[in-house]
Amino acid sequence: MKKFILLCLSIAFTWGLSAQETTVKKTTRKVKAKTEKVADKTEAALEKGAKKTKTKTKEVAEKAEKTAKKVEAKTAKVAKETGAKIDKTAKKVKTKAGALTEKNDAKVKTTPKKAAKKTKETPSNEKAPKVADRVTGEYNGKKVYTGPRGGRYYINSNGNKTYIQE
Repeated sequence: MKKFILLCLSIAFTWGLSAQETTVKKTTRKVKAKTEKVADKTEAALEKGAKKTKTKTKEVAEKAEKTAKKVEAKTAKVAKETGAKIDKTAKKVKTKAGALTEKNDAKVKTTPKKAAKKTKETPSNEKAPKVADRVTGEYNGKKVYTGPRGGRYYINSNGNKTYIQE
């Protein structure tokens, strides 16, 4: 009798285990199928996205090339225009400079004659030109000058001579 009970229990136990295995197998098959479908869909979406990005990047690259060519053309045009303007102004400056030098040359030629006339008119009893003063030291952070007759002075902030008494 014990053997019979053990046999029944073992059959019931194995039957319960086998039933669980079939439901697990079924659910794993379903899950596998669903994941394969999802994987296929994501691959298709990625391929579409990759194709779209490739075409968009090509379009963007083409647009960038076109704009670069336009910019180069415009800069070349502007460079030509400014070069022409610079040449024109250089020519104008050269002609004006030439005219000014001619005027100055004419003035220089006439000034010696005028200077000769002035020397004839001035009296001959003028004094000889003054001798430049010498720097002989420092006083309160300023240079001290000595004049031709021995007077010592410095130049103050107003630009006037201030004599130093010894």
